[in-house]
Amino acid sequence: MRRFAPALTGLACALAAWASPVAAYEIDPLTRQPLDNALVLRVRPQAESVPTANASLFAPDPLASSVPQMTAIPRETVAYNGPYGAGTIVVSTAERRLYYVLGGGQALRYGVGVGRPGFTWGGLQTITMKREWPDWRPPATMLRRRPDLPRFMKGGVENPLGARALYLGGTIYRIHGSNEPETIGTAVSSGCIRMTNEDVTDLYTRAKVGTKVIVQR
Repeated sequence: MRRFAPALTGLACALAAWASPVAAYEIDPLTRQPLDNALVLRVRPQAESVPTANASLFAPDPLASSVPQMTAIPRETVAYNGPYGAGTIVVSTAERRLYYVLGGGQALRYGVGVGRPGFTWGGLQTITMKREWPDWRPPATMLRRRPDLPRFMKGGVENPLGARALYLGGTIYRIHGSNEPETIGTAVSSGCIRMTNEDVTDLYTRAKVGTKVIVQR
């Protein structure tokens, strides 16, 4: 994913960003990275609206029908005999799978995208914040590598963080959706765990703030 530290903005700024053109980038089909000098401006229809962080988890999502969902990796319930208890999230970087432990010897298994070579990591984190249709501010480390990136992108269908984001500890990493479902099952991100919007929305309804997340290399 193109991953980044969260930011809270005022209502006036949010409305201004929503009404103005949004910066997006054409993607190299081989590297899955934005092409240099390929800035495209897209303007969202004014009739659209982004759900707030306080919206009901079960309310119809007005953007859902316009966001890519499909992946070749189905979400499924599988046998689980690992050491972690119900409600734990376990990410296997090698498998490119995320497990949400259900208990009773079972877990939900999701396909995920993981960090590309040089951007993998492991360890224990906890979910410290959850956001629906999160805004994106690229972190300083990413801007040093890619100074051409936008400094801010409002949450929505063009946003690389997708429909939901689960923030991990005090790190720049998160589990989030994606507007590139074809990258699920690959290693192309800057360290974040990316899922389809459909899958991350499902996980979002299950995982609470404080949930333990174990990332295994």
